[in-house]
Amino acid sequence: MLQSLASNSCVRLIQSNKSTWYFFFLVLGYVLYLIFGAVVFSSVELPYEDLLRQDLRNVKRQFLQENECLSEERLEEFLGKALEASNYGVSVLNNATANWNWDFTSALFFASTVLSTTGYGHTVPLSDGGKAFCIIYSVIGIPFTLLFLTAVVQRIMVYVTRGPVTYIHTRWGFSKQLVALVHALVLGLITASCFFFIPAAAFSSLEDDWNFLESFYFCFISLSTIGLGDYVPGEGYNQKFRQLYKIGITFYLMLGLIAMLVVLETFCELQELKQFRKMFYVKKEKAEDRVHIIDHEHLSFSSVSDQVASLREDKLNEPFMDVPPLTYSASDFSSLNR
Repeated sequence: MLQSLASNSCVRLIQSNKSTWYFFFLVLGYVLYLIFGAVVFSSVELPYEDLLRQDLRNVKRQFLQENECLSEERLEEFLGKALEASNYGVSVLNNATANWNWDFTSALFFASTVLSTTGYGHTVPLSDGGKAFCIIYSVIGIPFTLLFLTAVVQRIMVYVTRGPVTYIHTRWGFSKQLVALVHALVLGLITASCFFFIPAAAFSSLEDDWNFLESFYFCFISLSTIGLGDYVPGEGYNQKFRQLYKIGITFYLMLGLIAMLVVLETFCELQELKQFRKMFYVKKEKAEDRVHIIDHEHLSFSSVSDQVASLREDKLNEPFMDVPPLTYSASDFSSLNR
């Protein structure tokens, strides 16, 4: 008996806090996913890092043996300065000195990566004034970019998603949920083709050292605003029409980001995903329901008070109370005479 009561109480407790339990499993799943990613990346990349370290040690040792007049300390100092300059986008190689990082087209590309929060990191401000301006520019520009993208995506959604779904639903009578699902899948395939596969093929032909996988990797990393910076187009020393190429990449990144947001918004409007997201939200009482409840309670209280007040007025207005007439029988008179 006690076990059944305890089990019933546990079931009621779980059912009454479903969203909390769903949120707990969501957090747990996210943490496990992070750990899974760390394990996979570590197991895959650590051997390559160790191999690269060994190769660098061997090259350094061979260089010092062939140049005995150069001490290891001087070499370390030179390499430190070269790596520091490379972190700021300045290379010591002869074939890279012709490319400037802060001409107008490169600065425009840098500004677009800052405002879109992509941030490749291959070019960074060198001066203190540039760093201070980058902070102020980002504080104002990033919210401005979010507002701009939100307005653009909202207008595009009317003609690309909501309009076609409503037209097909009303014209042919198909289920609106089915039409929205098929439309989202088709839109996702078109976006993947126009902003991932086709640009990846173009980049693999325009960039000398990129294959198709590396080009597709760059497109995905860029349009998802991850921006690792290991692949940046237009940085080759023999790049033709470099300025025009940089401007084209800037427009590609902005259009691709807008397309990605349209696709994400289209999927987020699916009824199935809406119901799935609500599982993890805190259920709040709607404001309209609270207003209705308050109005109902107010009306109930006022009606009861009005009824009580009317009864009191009726009692006060009555001058006399209705008293039933007194009747006496003969036996009562006889008892009085006695």
